Amino acid sequence: MSLALSAVNLPEVVAEVEAVFAQYEAALVGNDVAMLDLLFWDHAATLRYGATENLYGYAEIAAFRAQRPAQGLARTLRRRSLTTFGHDFAVANIEFVRDGSTRIGRQSQTWVRLAEGWRVVAAHVSWLDPL
Repeated sequence: MSLALSAVNLPEVVAEVEAVFAQYEAALVGNDVAMLDLLFWDHAATLRYGATENLYGYAEIAAFRAQRPAQGLARTLRRRSLTTFGHDFAVANIEFVRDGSTRIGRQSQTWVRLAEGWRVVAAHVSWLDPL
């Protein structure tokens, strides 16, 4: 079965994912580890490739978050691309900068609507050095 183009970026689904993405962003910069853990799928198949680490499974991701320093988390979002497909799948990609840095950060998230709500099932964070 193929997805109809009319099912891409359904306004109500975009609004839902924008809201949960904003919740994630607030939790990230505020170091709300409990909320960050909640927003990731609690499953062995969840993964997060970070700037310096590869984390396989919810347990590794939660352990990383629990020991991560809480300083220097504020950031400014420069660009964001959010695309939803049907009612249960979305991808979010952003560019960001941290205060005092000239590097551009990139973050990708794959969101899926599960029985417990929207959850990140895969994420990737990386940095570009200034040109």
